[in-house]
Amino acid sequence: MTLLFASTVWVVAQEAAIPRYVGSANCTGCHTNAMEAWQNSHHAKAWTPPTDQHILGDFNDATFTHNGITSRFYRDGDTHMIETDGPTGRMTRYPVHSVVGAEPLQQYLLETEEGRLQSFDVVWDTEQEHWYHLYPDHELFAGDGLHWTGPYKNWNARCAECHATDFNKNYSPIDRSYASTQAEIGVGCEACHGPGEAHLAWAEQPETTRRPWAGLSDAGLTIDMSLGGETYLQQCSTCHARREPFEDGNPLPGTPFHDAYQLSTLRDGTYHADGQILDEVYVYGSFLQSKMYAKGVTCNNCHDPHTAERRAEGNGLCTQCHSQAGNADFPTLSLKDYDSPAHHFHPVETEGAQCKSCHMIERNYMGVDGRRDHTFRIPRPDLSAQTRAPDACTDCHVDVTPGWAAKAIETWYPDSQNRRQHFGQVMAQARNNLSGSITALADLAEYDALPAIARATALEMLASTASPALATRLEPLLQDPDPMVRAAATSLQRGASDTEKSERLGEMLSDPVKSVRISAARALLGVPTERMPDQQTQNLNNAMREWQEALVHKADFPETQIVLAGIALTTRRMDAALRAFGEATELDPQLTQAWIMMGRIHHAMGNNAAARATVDRAIEINPNSVELNLMRSDLN
Repeated sequence: MTLLFASTVWVVAQEAAIPRYVGSANCTGCHTNAMEAWQNSHHAKAWTPPTDQHILGDFNDATFTHNGITSRFYRDGDTHMIETDGPTGRMTRYPVHSVVGAEPLQQYLLETEEGRLQSFDVVWDTEQEHWYHLYPDHELFAGDGLHWTGPYKNWNARCAECHATDFNKNYSPIDRSYASTQAEIGVGCEACHGPGEAHLAWAEQPETTRRPWAGLSDAGLTIDMSLGGETYLQQCSTCHARREPFEDGNPLPGTPFHDAYQLSTLRDGTYHADGQILDEVYVYGSFLQSKMYAKGVTCNNCHDPHTAERRAEGNGLCTQCHSQAGNADFPTLSLKDYDSPAHHFHPVETEGAQCKSCHMIERNYMGVDGRRDHTFRIPRPDLSAQTRAPDACTDCHVDVTPGWAAKAIETWYPDSQNRRQHFGQVMAQARNNLSGSITALADLAEYDALPAIARATALEMLASTASPALATRLEPLLQDPDPMVRAAATSLQRGASDTEKSERLGEMLSDPVKSVRISAARALLGVPTERMPDQQTQNLNNAMREWQEALVHKADFPETQIVLAGIALTTRRMDAALRAFGEATELDPQLTQAWIMMGRIHHAMGNNAAARATVDRAIEINPNSVELNLMRSDLN
């Protein structure tokens, strides 16, 4: 592996001894009701041992065939076994290592080598009670990065931290092995409330100083849930978000989200242009777009934190607030009857009369797992032609057009203020014609009434068009209150001169939020440091170290190796770039662009023999790649 190189009040133990994790069983004595609620929750069943109590699939010598591979599910004594194609393509027998989830599907983990857990792609539908493949339309064979034995299906790297308590990946880039640990499989009490050792000491002697710990809450925890608001929301979002981690596993509960992760923006392929869910994004990025978030609503207003169930069923969940009585916690609510045909214009008790049908469209992921969009948006079929995004109306009324639905809504609400411009119109235009959308995107980024995640997305889209003029115009956003906007704004300074870039980004290197510091360091990569003040140089080195540590923690990601190679190219370290691109192809041989870049580097360095050998090896693995075959022709 190649190595280079809006603050919220949280209670976190820093630069002091961290209390030990003690296990959920130690919470039972005092927190009986919470424990009883938690024990049957999806959190508790997020990752369980392979016992008869937990395994729901048919292991009575059942079979499932996909792409000519017949997998067999059977028992060897008390051990549940799966026979299927292994890393080399040979049929191999594996004992089920552990179990993921309970409903509506259940997945099984297999240990392909000591410490390396892989998520098997044939899963059990717990409702229809049959085996099915998660990717029925793909031909995934051994050696493919997306095969169940490949890097993208590795449990240690991709999934475990959100299914365990105090998970640490412990990947060794030397031999590409894992020695992962966790305090507890499943999402236990301490996954949200923090390690319990000091809390137990406080429970026994509340008046003690609880040495050697410092910086804890009054109850001896690293996070104080009584603060509510952002504290609560950001703790939930550590797992319920599409994001890039900075750490090796679970951050200490109480760590602010943007100190532990880079949140994904509303990227093409992940979200629709108007911010609706497309790929699986796990709620947080959607919720940040909502008016509910802007008004202070948090997860626990709708979901019980211990059962993880909704606090009420049907429209009753929404009418806790959206009713004639309203809710004193949210005084700006309009007081009127929403659960009425006068509002929804559908027969009572029908699917169309459900709040969620219009305001939380549902999409299936993993084949059968329905997830609802948490933007809580007002349906806008009038925008579908511009944004190419779906709308709730034609989700149900599949035999009509968005135009028909738009006319119906206009008839119901002729004087509505909710048919104004939407950022999705600009995003959609920019996805098709970026060069013609630069001014409109800059306007979006500057419009502080928009959700910060949308503004950050506009900045991210502008990054490839960075120019001196844009860098100057958008410089004020480096001081924006929201860390997502500040972080995204740093990339626009690549259009500035080195001197201006250093001056403008200097303060960002000591920003209180890690994601911003790392973004500033990335933007300053390759900028000469000779004329920087000593303190700024030190801050740059510290931020670069934080970035390097974050990359090291993801050394088993092929995409991280591509980033490392890019850093090496920027700093003109060709040998380092070759090593990183080479590591990327070791992890995922289908990364044709990495092979091509290695060939180009060898060619640029005058080593045509190495360039041809690299491309020949790449074509052996990817024989149908047009780019690789064209490159070989050029090298001959």
